[in-house]
Amino acid sequence: MQIELGEFYARLGSLALILVLGFFLGKRKMIGTETNKELTNLLLTVFMPASLFMAFPSEYNEETLSLFSSGFLAGALVMFMLILLSRILFNKWWFKGGLRYESQFALIFNNATFLGYPIVVNTFGPTGVIAYCGFIIAFNIALFSYGIWLFEHKVNAKLLISVATNPNIIAVLLGMIVFLAGIKLPSFLTGAVGFVGNATTPLSIICIGFMLSRADFKSIIKKWRLVLVALVQLILGPIATFFILKAFNFPIEVVNVCTLIQALPTATSLGLFATKYGGNNIEASELVTISTVLSVATMPVMILLLSV
Repeated sequence: MQIELGEFYARLGSLALILVLGFFLGKRKMIGTETNKELTNLLLTVFMPASLFMAFPSEYNEETLSLFSSGFLAGALVMFMLILLSRILFNKWWFKGGLRYESQFALIFNNATFLGYPIVVNTFGPTGVIAYCGFIIAFNIALFSYGIWLFEHKVNAKLLISVATNPNIIAVLLGMIVFLAGIKLPSFLTGAVGFVGNATTPLSIICIGFMLSRADFKSIIKKWRLVLVALVQLILGPIATFFILKAFNFPIEVVNVCTLIQALPTATSLGLFATKYGGNNIEASELVTISTVLSVATMPVMILLLSV
């Protein structure tokens, strides 16, 4: 799987126009905070699961199964590696004061859902999405277990249930079962689910644009510690992912998809998790914004790395 830079930037330009639309709608107050929250909830529980369910081909083949399995194993390895790196870099001796756990979260978890899916599907097509489906299971298991633990520092039955009932994980597993069993679903059903899933890309990018419309860039860019954390996440994350997956001889398709995902800004869920579980939600949200802005400059460098 080779990345054609011209084609990639053309598709990225299309996504950028949708981003501008979301920014404009936010500035004009045509989308409010509550509307954005409701839209985010629909994306995570309806639109995104529908798109992941439809990612699998209608007929079984060994290549697809191998690619999915490699994506899952690569995702598990990358999550484990980033957890170790985050604990080393943002530890209680070198990173004193607040934002230690928020910074660890930022390095481990990026925007693999809202921004990751549309970029993967527009860059790599159906083959890349299969590897992405495997990765996203490992990602969501880590997000809704270790990600919550970073703020609550405890594991309970509620936490385990939230992992098992995550709509995205369920959708991928159902899609995998249908694929492995060779089940032929009615065309009206696949058509309806496909239409819903197709809305994932534009709606997710509009949400990102809205988030940027609410940012006070002049004040947050002065917070050098947040900028440093964002740069570590955007540069170290993809580079470490690229080399460790190459060292373990993963398929180039999986290496490219996972590296591109790690080049994305930190997860928008950081602010939500910090609010819900008692973290510093203000600076956490600012960290998400800084990471999103800086990714505009760092992503092209990572794409050049992939294209070599």
